[in-house]
Amino acid sequence: MGAWALLLPLLTAMAQAQVCSVSNAIFEVQENTNLSGPLTDIDVPAGQQVTLGPSSTPYAFRIQGTQLFLNVTPDYEENTMLEAHLECRSGNTVVTQLRVFVFVLDINDNPPTFPFEVKVENIPEDTKVNTTVIPETELEAQDLDKDDVLFYTLQEVTPGARDFFSLVGTNLPALRLDRTLDFYTWQSMTFRLLVRDTQEENVQPSHTATATLVLEVQPADLRPPWFLPCTYSDPYVCINAEYRGAVPTGHKLPASLILRPGPIHAVDGDQGINQRILYSIMMGQEDGTFAIDTDSGNLTMTRSVPSPKTFSLLVKGEQADHARYSVTWVTIEARNATGSPPHFPESRYHGTVARGSGAGVEVKDATAPAQPLRIWAQDPDFPDLNSAITYRVTNNTNFRMDGETVLTAALLADVGVFYAEVEANNTVTAGTATTVVEIQVLEREEPTPTASPSGGSTETLNPGPSQTMPPGPSGTPQPSGPPQIGGGSTSGDGEPGVSQAEDRRFSVVDMAALGGVLGALLLLALIALLILVHKHYGQQLKCCSGKDLERKPLSFDNQAFVAPQEANWAPAPHSSPGPTRAAAPEPPEPPEPAPPEPPSTAAPRPASESPEVARDGDGPAAVRSILTKERRPEGGYKAVWFGEDIGAEADVVVLNSPASDTARAADSGSEASSDEDADADPHDDAPGAGSTYV
Repeated sequence: MGAWALLLPLLTAMAQAQVCSVSNAIFEVQENTNLSGPLTDIDVPAGQQVTLGPSSTPYAFRIQGTQLFLNVTPDYEENTMLEAHLECRSGNTVVTQLRVFVFVLDINDNPPTFPFEVKVENIPEDTKVNTTVIPETELEAQDLDKDDVLFYTLQEVTPGARDFFSLVGTNLPALRLDRTLDFYTWQSMTFRLLVRDTQEENVQPSHTATATLVLEVQPADLRPPWFLPCTYSDPYVCINAEYRGAVPTGHKLPASLILRPGPIHAVDGDQGINQRILYSIMMGQEDGTFAIDTDSGNLTMTRSVPSPKTFSLLVKGEQADHARYSVTWVTIEARNATGSPPHFPESRYHGTVARGSGAGVEVKDATAPAQPLRIWAQDPDFPDLNSAITYRVTNNTNFRMDGETVLTAALLADVGVFYAEVEANNTVTAGTATTVVEIQVLEREEPTPTASPSGGSTETLNPGPSQTMPPGPSGTPQPSGPPQIGGGSTSGDGEPGVSQAEDRRFSVVDMAALGGVLGALLLLALIALLILVHKHYGQQLKCCSGKDLERKPLSFDNQAFVAPQEANWAPAPHSSPGPTRAAAPEPPEPPEPAPPEPPSTAAPRPASESPEVARDGDGPAAVRSILTKERRPEGGYKAVWFGEDIGAEADVVVLNSPASDTARAADSGSEASSDEDADADPHDDAPGAGSTYV
């Protein structure tokens, strides 16, 4: 037993000396790492050879001598482990088999990817809030890196769309509805879905990917039919219109009744669905006087009404799928008709239509181009409406009447003006009335690129050159040639010549010369004006320009004062709306003024000499003193009144008696020259002249 214990180590050493071996059989290598050196050395006994066995990873290893090399750059996404199967042979006999394992370590080298680039999803308008509209499985991205955690972000492309949708979680890309949808406000919303394989943006390495989400809001049946015109109270409720009409007693009208504000017409409140509307009378039809068309809503009479009466019909408008309906009232009055003929409120109507319009196109109102031209006559018995009146165009085959609307009846290929006579015929009283419609065919302008809120564009008409043409016998306009502008001439070969306006050219020198001539003329005009002023007013200017050493007494005359009168707010003769103040009566024609006397050449007397006098009106020789201590209010001259007490306040009395402008001017002139000339102007003595006491 002890001998065997001594031989065992020896036998083991001999066995190890006869087999292949490696120092390490397990390795870890990061992916994308290129190892140029040997992976391991192989201990091969003498007389044996080492080869790669059939279970080795294909093309992954090679043996050079007794060294094992990694033949490829490892990729975790292709192989997470590489295996080398080593066989040591002695001849054809496999003596030893060894296995070397290379574990590939994963690194973040791949970006995440979405299974789609653009995803379009239809979302019903009535989807409940907090509903998951797109599950996680349809939105999550894939990352080949095994250990990567993906982080998602929802970015809005349509402004404001972020308020409606959000992701359930940062790592859970399910899409959730956060706010009630409205088809008329948001019909389509676009988002960008971003994914990152790191939580922070500035981490390296970090990879991202994006995809586009387009959410189409599908209209839901939320609103009932609306009778037009209606008034919106909110996006879901529109207050229906109520209709009214009138019919004559004792007559059954053959055509549909004309109602106000228009014919009975309802539309589906959900315009995106736009269900067909069916009409019926629910109440007020006990005697069967009226009938309504199920599809059009036109109201007709089934029999006449013998006496005046008011009908109140409850009309129902229901969707064709019978999901929703609404009702409205139609009030019809049966009135007595006296047989008075109808009349048009206007003697001429004006309409426009685009050139190139075919048959059946509405003529637009020239005063409101967005509205169709409506022509309707009034009956004295039915001032607001009358269903018994029919309309037709009598003298122009290019147009026809559709109720109260004018439509084209032929192709209008040329620009021009058409005149058509429209006749209104009362089918009950047989009375008729006519009016004229002036329809201008205009050039069609190209639509502007700016879009309207509904996505469309507005078409406008270009008047083009004016070609007003009188109507011919059939109402067809007689074309006239284009107007000659600028006096264009025609050359000898018949070609139009160049307009004189286009042939003129002015240089800077010509303009400067013209400016100099005009400046010289202006200077001459100023000189002539100065000469005329000096000739007529030279003496007065000399008088006023002299030095006045003595202080002139002050005088006041309130010529602008008017005696109080009672306000008159009677309307003007042309009877304009609102009160109009009557014009003041014109003053009497003033007498012809006498030519001014030449100024006296005598030197002005000092103030200490005899007091100044004013001529009396009784004669040129009579004089009256203008200085007095008694207050004399009689008119005819000016006087200075001194109070008894020197300290008394100055008493100024203004008397305004009717006087002409010439007399006032004479008074003012005499006061201005009282210090220069003692003789007063003889015109101041005229009886009845305005007097001023100071």
